[in-house]
Amino acid sequence: MMNRLFGSMFGGGQAGNVHMVSPATVREWLDAGQVVLIDVRETNEHAAERIKGAINLPLSTFEVSQLPAIPEGAKLVFHCRSGQRCGMTAAKAVAAGYTGEINRMDGGIMGWRAMGLPVE
Repeated sequence: MMNRLFGSMFGGGQAGNVHMVSPATVREWLDAGQVVLIDVRETNEHAAERIKGAINLPLSTFEVSQLPAIPEGAKLVFHCRSGQRCGMTAAKAVAAGYTGEINRMDGGIMGWRAMGLPVE
């Protein structure tokens, strides 16, 4: 079960509605206005550096009820520092009954920066 929820973090598959996506894909979705980007890092991490438009919902206090409505045609994407906490957040969402598609940004904000993508 842990493999299904956390995906590649434990070397297994992912829950059917949880997918890994590259920072480049997230950037395309952002540019097209097709993403709700959730930063699950702590508030101080988000304040120090963030992806423009990301909503901060820290894993430490995350509740699936906090998720904003996902507009039709938009993608829900979780990101963190390196990719682990977004897996935990996805697992919490699935365990709480979230059935929509969840995308995890591969490599987190570190992967985003490594691709030369902008942060604020």
